[in-house]
Amino acid sequence: MTHTQQEKSPGLLAISALGIVFGDIGTSPLYTFNTVIQLAGDSARPETILGLLSTLFWTLIIVTSIKYALFAMRIDNKGEGGVLALMSLLQNNQVKRQKWIIAAGLLGAAFIYGDGAITPAISVLSALEGLELVFPETANYILPMTLVLLVLIFAIQPLGTAKISQFFAPVMLLWFATLALLGIKSIIDYPAVLLALNPVYALTFFATHGHIGLLILGGVFLCVTGAEALYADMGHFGRKPIWIAWYTIALPCLLLNYAGQAAFILSGSDANNNIFYRLCPPALQIPLVILATLATIIASQAIISGAFSMTRQAIQLGWLPRMKITQTAEQSYGQIYLGTVNWLLMAVTLSLAIFFQSSERLAAAYGIAVSITMLMTTLLLYMAMRKIWHWNKMLSFSITAIFILIDVGFCVANMLKVFEGGYVPLLLAMLIFCVMFIWRQGVTRVSQSVAEKTLSVDEFLSSLRADGISRVPGVAVFLTRVQNVAPPVMRWHVKRNQALHDKIIALTIQVLDVPRVREEDKLVLTEKLPGFWQGVAYYGFMEKPNIPELLKQTPPLQACIDHESVTYYIGHESIVAKDGADALPRWQSYLFGWMMRNSLHVTEYYQLPGNQVIEIGRRIAI
Repeated sequence: MTHTQQEKSPGLLAISALGIVFGDIGTSPLYTFNTVIQLAGDSARPETILGLLSTLFWTLIIVTSIKYALFAMRIDNKGEGGVLALMSLLQNNQVKRQKWIIAAGLLGAAFIYGDGAITPAISVLSALEGLELVFPETANYILPMTLVLLVLIFAIQPLGTAKISQFFAPVMLLWFATLALLGIKSIIDYPAVLLALNPVYALTFFATHGHIGLLILGGVFLCVTGAEALYADMGHFGRKPIWIAWYTIALPCLLLNYAGQAAFILSGSDANNNIFYRLCPPALQIPLVILATLATIIASQAIISGAFSMTRQAIQLGWLPRMKITQTAEQSYGQIYLGTVNWLLMAVTLSLAIFFQSSERLAAAYGIAVSITMLMTTLLLYMAMRKIWHWNKMLSFSITAIFILIDVGFCVANMLKVFEGGYVPLLLAMLIFCVMFIWRQGVTRVSQSVAEKTLSVDEFLSSLRADGISRVPGVAVFLTRVQNVAPPVMRWHVKRNQALHDKIIALTIQVLDVPRVREEDKLVLTEKLPGFWQGVAYYGFMEKPNIPELLKQTPPLQACIDHESVTYYIGHESIVAKDGADALPRWQSYLFGWMMRNSLHVTEYYQLPGNQVIEIGRRIAI
């Protein structure tokens, strides 16, 4: 959390969290009950309605309230949550089976991207479809209006949302209050709907519906898409405020609204049209459409901001190429913008809206990727119980087995939707996973290639004295991938020029498996000889490296170095395909080389002054 956030009371932070954390799960009532009713077929029967409602109730309780809120949110990486933070925490604790942990973490992250592209499209479509009830003639304009609104949402991202985000919380508070009021109105008309709180109705429903029940389970899952945000956004607000917001506002309002939709049908209303909007008196349907549209815009904004944040984590942890990260608000570290992610996400989201054209069709594609992410989180949760909480196998397995059983059920149910559109998020997720895997493989091969030709710092210094290399006035910082070795760029410089600056810093930059590093621990310097320092700069995966600023703030260097005259030496690798059994597949080499050429330049990524940088190129075969 930022310093400003820490000063706020948990209650105020809980209200703020409504505008960021609960947008996705909070707009699920727009389409979830419609979807499960259509899947059920025999929707007019009271036992069917009560069974569906009971399933929605207990899914929200078990998945969101127990698994994520009570268990996952108790495991944080220095305050940060989410599947990548959990993966890093387990790596940092030197847990065995590292490959499995990494695979689970990366798959979880990739599948979040997969469904993240669908969320803005289905949310905005479902909100605007309410216009058809009041103005049937607008049916042909719903999709064009959706596309315009989606373009506007993505177009304003470079401007930042710091100023308008202060209105997110009041809007979402009004939205949740509206959900509750609409639900209460119908529950009063048919109070027997509250019988669905008994889980026997859910169990009986699935026992009597066979394979159709499994198909319906895929629709039920829509009520918890967005549950991952409780865990992922923990670093922004803290555990307690999110708990307060969920248990006192979001959960009760969602349960009341789902119960209200069920009561509306049980009281004799038609189940084939938009149930959510028909809860509202006709005179208030237009204001409700406007409020729903605002809520879906906020939900879309939360997904986009989450994609930016997760991408930054992946870049810092070395799983994605460097990209330009723009800070859109100085006072809030979480307010960032990544142009590449924004425009790619917009292109995919618009394509999905055009291809599926309605929220009902999009619902078939929605949820499949998130269900896999939830399963990956549960597997990592088991490892955390064993290795971080040090629980015994029986206790850890007993708890996670319940979650795994539910997660697997949802995964299987969603897999039935693969040919109806579920293949879209799957393909997107697998593409992103391949990009992550190939990038990491390539970076590892490059580092190994560099390390094979290294010379220790002590050996290098001895060779300087033996060869009588002259020292000239000046300050040079040589960046290197490998610690405790003489930077290859520095060796090349000495070989070509037979001279070296009288003040040298050989610097390695290392990103740790923690969100942030304390300022006093960021730079570790060792003076090997007078005027020759070997250093390691440490950053967390939520930080933006700034090497010149870091050097300026380091006491040993403040008095003896003129930072305006420092020359930064960096290496530039040109990737070529390698022959032999140990080479990467040629297509992977070409793809990695393309990503290297198009990634953000080291100078810009580490915020080096461009007029003080010398770049030395070399070819590396992988």
